[in-house]
Amino acid sequence: MHRLLLLIGCLFSSSVTVIAEQPNVLLICVDDLKPTLGCYGDAHAVTPNIDRLARRGVLFRSAYCNQAVCSPSRNSLITGLRPQTLGIYDLPTNFRIAAPHVTTLPQHFVNHGYEAQGLGKILHVGHGNTDDAKSWSVPFWRPKAPSYVLEESLAGLKKDKSGKVRGPATEAAAVSDETYSDGKIAREAVARLTVASQTPAKPFFIAVGFLKPHLPFVAPQQYWDLHDPQTLPMPTLHQPPKDAPSYAPTSYGELRNYADMFGRDANEQATTRHLIHGYYAATSYMDAQVGKVLDAVDDLGLAENTIIVFWGDHGWHLGDHGMWCKHTNYEQAARIPVIVVAPGAVQAASTPAMIETVDIFPTLCELAGIDAPDEGDGVSFSQVLDDPESDARPYVTHVYPRGKRLGRAIRDPRYRMVEWKNFSEPSAASEQAEVEYELYDYVADPQETQNLAAQRPEILASMQAELAKQAVPKPQVKAPAKAAAKKAGKATEKDRKPFDRDAAFKKRDSNHDGYLTLTEFLSPQPNDEAAAKRFPKFDKNEDGKLSAEEYVRNGNE
Repeated sequence: MHRLLLLIGCLFSSSVTVIAEQPNVLLICVDDLKPTLGCYGDAHAVTPNIDRLARRGVLFRSAYCNQAVCSPSRNSLITGLRPQTLGIYDLPTNFRIAAPHVTTLPQHFVNHGYEAQGLGKILHVGHGNTDDAKSWSVPFWRPKAPSYVLEESLAGLKKDKSGKVRGPATEAAAVSDETYSDGKIAREAVARLTVASQTPAKPFFIAVGFLKPHLPFVAPQQYWDLHDPQTLPMPTLHQPPKDAPSYAPTSYGELRNYADMFGRDANEQATTRHLIHGYYAATSYMDAQVGKVLDAVDDLGLAENTIIVFWGDHGWHLGDHGMWCKHTNYEQAARIPVIVVAPGAVQAASTPAMIETVDIFPTLCELAGIDAPDEGDGVSFSQVLDDPESDARPYVTHVYPRGKRLGRAIRDPRYRMVEWKNFSEPSAASEQAEVEYELYDYVADPQETQNLAAQRPEILASMQAELAKQAVPKPQVKAPAKAAAKKAGKATEKDRKPFDRDAAFKKRDSNHDGYLTLTEFLSPQPNDEAAAKRFPKFDKNEDGKLSAEEYVRNGNE
């Protein structure tokens, strides 16, 4: 609808342009961000930049991830497929192992004429998992930055149970924003937007992934100083829901792995307060970096024709229920912030419409006038951007595994039901007995203090019927030996292709003037600091730009 309005506007304007430009897409992804934001009503949050973004678009109050852990959640964003459709619930398994031919969100936009670039953290890379080269027009960019800078942090590094070296859970240092990764990501995003703005005929899809407030809660001191820890909200509920299955809560092993948390009780009051302070500080630091990106959008004249989606990959427990981190099906882990700004859409609106992460894929396609792939699990919510009181879904669904069990959740505006059972369909009475349920009423019990599954059989039956309409969830897929070898870095000779410097020059030369500026030279580099030192060595005539001959000849040397 929005693309149609833009087209009509062009047809009836005095401009000679009769076909509307395709809108650009800026996708901002944030790691471990729950709705601790001013625009979501958190009076303690200092997030002026995300708040101003919300004033430009539609804020979704009832948005949910598809699984409260990084890799499966991000798989859902980029493929439009739920974890139970892919059969991937862990961190190490790359989505291409389960769906080798799936077309990802950025890849789909590339197929429709877009330049797709990714930087920071979009897919989960690590634990043996890898990025997806097919999804991007240019190589994915990641910052090179220290996790810690203080001597006491570095002196306290320890090995956790797995042998990985860990630092403390927090750090506050009197350093610049660009000391840490998110500052570098913001700088790179601004550079990419600047280059993209010089070729308005080529629409862009730029995905910017910020790392904070993910652990460790590291941020420059000025962002810690924005918050008085004595006034921050402390958890009031310290126990899991009554009558919930014993395995449903998280043991928050992720937090316990940090060097200063070994054997330490995170629910001790002083520790809790400090960790909450760190989370809010890291969120404010990330917000400031988002502000730099939004400023660039405005300063470069991109705002009128750019769709902006702000998305948190999952929520986070901050001591509620005595729990920390994500890794559950509860509200604090599953609910996420989503804000959408689109040309022609309403502004400064908030909506109760329920959406899932998988819905972002088809929505962006519709807003850009592109047909979405048929195989996705998502539904477009573009109509909500015109009418925030309209509905998107009657309920959302998300999952979380516990060993051989999978907890499948249905959440409607009032209730959440979770069905826990083995991945395989029950085939005997003994297996049937293993099924357990949770049911929560968010009108009567918004803090999830009591599992009502045994007390509300009529509600339970209704939600069971809705869940039964979905396909049987796939069990966790296993990586084949060849893929596992590649993950371990054992690439075959076929995988090792020589670097084509002529092709690389043409790809970097974004304005096609036959020269590379420093910005163009750096834009696809994996290590911008090291690359910047190479530029003068290439620039033999010291004119501040590289010809094709300089780039190819001096690079080969």
